[in-house]
Amino acid sequence: MPFNRDMTMFAGLILAGGRSSRMGGGTPKALIELGGATLLARVAAALSPQVVELAVNPPPGVDFFGLDLPMVRDGTPTFEGPLAGVLAGLVHASALSPGPTHLLTTPVDLPFLPRDLAGRLAAGLIDADTIAFAEGPAGRAPLCALWPLSVAPRLEAFLAGGPERRVGAFLAGERTRGIPFAPVHVGGRAVDPFFNINTPDDLAFAEEMVGSLRP
Repeated sequence: MPFNRDMTMFAGLILAGGRSSRMGGGTPKALIELGGATLLARVAAALSPQVVELAVNPPPGVDFFGLDLPMVRDGTPTFEGPLAGVLAGLVHASALSPGPTHLLTTPVDLPFLPRDLAGRLAAGLIDADTIAFAEGPAGRAPLCALWPLSVAPRLEAFLAGGPERRVGAFLAGERTRGIPFAPVHVGGRAVDPFFNINTPDDLAFAEEMVGSLRP
């Protein structure tokens, strides 16, 4: 059947499995509060309307309470990097009914995600095997991406093939397309929509931007 992007359906996965080491450890980054809501709640609010099901990939041994989201785990007891989470999400999405064609992923620490992320990425799909990822003003955001479910066997082989687990290394061997996104305006200031919170200073900047706004 010829590729028809209008027939694409998306499952969603929030990648929240990182160590949060630059935030000082302790509280998982997903549960850090920004403007009265957790980062997980903010990202979930942005993504939920864009997908048929939204799940979260948590750190080893962590359960996120307070949001009714399926937990999709890597199946490993250690931190294996975001691509392990993507693979787990692809396997989970393939078992859903009605079956999605793609998995929309994003890290949990992006408080200014576009509400049209899925549609913009889908518009850039070349064929049924294309991985479309976002490009913000500050550069590539390769984990803000639409992954065709058909990529799962290749990703599994890549992760099993050795210590190389970088996202860019995997994408270099795939058919990809970067989709540019303009800045978003928050509180009268232009902000990269893929600005991510890695440090306490990043969190302070985000707090300044959102003020008392709720997701």
